[in-house]
Amino acid sequence: MRFRVLVCLAIAVVGAALAGCGSSKSGTSQAKAPSTPPSAEAQVKHDWLEFFNPATPSATAVSLLQNGSKFAAVINAQAKSPFAKEASATVAGVKLTGPSTATVTYTLKLAGQPIPGLKNATGTAVKTGGTWQVADASFCQLLKLEGSAPPACAAG
Repeated sequence: MRFRVLVCLAIAVVGAALAGCGSSKSGTSQAKAPSTPPSAEAQVKHDWLEFFNPATPSATAVSLLQNGSKFAAVINAQAKSPFAKEASATVAGVKLTGPSTATVTYTLKLAGQPIPGLKNATGTAVKTGGTWQVADASFCQLLKLEGSAPPACAAG
């Protein structure tokens, strides 16, 4: 029973990743372009954290997930979780494993506390079209903690 509760909490974290408040920034801002582009590792970390940020709009979350359009319905459904706003992630490390792949060590949290079994977990990021994304295989691993995964997880 306790494991089932932990699995539900893990799924809530996934829901937070997908929650997206749908708000957009208003007004205009003039962001300064960095003098040097961020390293690949820094970009992987940024995009991974953005995907798991509950304030990230759903459309952005979809774009930060490999084959994200196949998971749009899941992303929108998970966003309705009451735990979604309490979830977050941290990234402890990124190791490039190729020009378009990286291993990410991350922790998923609920109300600021690491979720057992998801502390220093390992996932994969892939670079698609110039954007580093959470690999759909990593996302599916999280969904499978719930006991089932959408058909998009079987494809591939």
